[in-house]
Amino acid sequence: MVFISLLPLIRNDFWVFRVFEFPRAQKWVINFILLIASILFFPSDAYFSFGFIILLLANQFYLSYQVYPYLPIAKKQIESVSLDFEPSIKLLIANVYQENRDWMKLSSMIEREQADVVLLLETNKWWKEKCNSFLSTDYAYQVIEDRENTYGMLLYSKLQLTNTKIHYLVKNEVPSIETDIKLGKRLIKFFAIHSEPPVPSENPKSTARDAEILLVGQKTKADKIPTIVAGDLNDVAWSYTTELFLKISGLLDPRRGRGFFSSFHAQYPFARWPLDHVFCSGHFRLQSMRRLEGIGSDHFPISLQLYLAKTNDDSDELQVSKKEEILANEKIEKEIE
Repeated sequence: MVFISLLPLIRNDFWVFRVFEFPRAQKWVINFILLIASILFFPSDAYFSFGFIILLLANQFYLSYQVYPYLPIAKKQIESVSLDFEPSIKLLIANVYQENRDWMKLSSMIEREQADVVLLLETNKWWKEKCNSFLSTDYAYQVIEDRENTYGMLLYSKLQLTNTKIHYLVKNEVPSIETDIKLGKRLIKFFAIHSEPPVPSENPKSTARDAEILLVGQKTKADKIPTIVAGDLNDVAWSYTTELFLKISGLLDPRRGRGFFSSFHAQYPFARWPLDHVFCSGHFRLQSMRRLEGIGSDHFPISLQLYLAKTNDDSDELQVSKKEEILANEKIEKEIE
């Protein structure tokens, strides 16, 4: 237990080191159970027992330190405001799971939620045809990038989209979307990404995933306008890479101070962590954030409503060091080469 808690501290891109970043809450629970069991059942006069308990206790404090920023008692990175505040933008993000055929659940959810922008991931030709059948009328602005390799993207918007680009930041088969959303008289920069997971079946290293995430981070840092990054990062909110992304980009995480909002895996309650994200610049205030019900996918959809303020509050941005900037550039250069 202590070993898998400390393993992610080794900054190696091989999947064995990265995968144990995911179950942070699960590690906390298991370690707590082991700690209580050790106190109750180990012989009280054995040096080994005392050392074992001290080790687990230290690990419990370490895991609590890691979990704390995402608890409702922690400081919020993004201020909360009433739903009545205008102008607002409501987003719905859903990884539909390419082999899922229960499209009616998705249709009913979108009709009920009435989001301004809908981002659908893992969408192939079949999903494109189904989604167009019930979304084309209400969502006049669309970016269609369906693929059969589980990295397809469909973006539907009631708000005007301009300057839309499809990027292949790291690999030719993994697209991302960059577009401007017109909200009233103001423009919002919007990025949609779905990066590769660091698992043996797809990519044994996290380098490609990390490089794509950090490249988007560098792009957002260059823009001074309100910015939103959304999608399935195949990375948890508290990983070293995601934290580095927040530092590089200057974006904020609405989960901090509110909860985990674990979106994957929908079928296994104990094995869940947050893979689907919405990050935004300090121009926004949070009106609501919810994990929605299942749609037959292995991911839960995420709904989020943001108020676009007149001023940028960057007081809670994470600060990036020169060493971290160099590390980010090295990761990007290594993968692009």
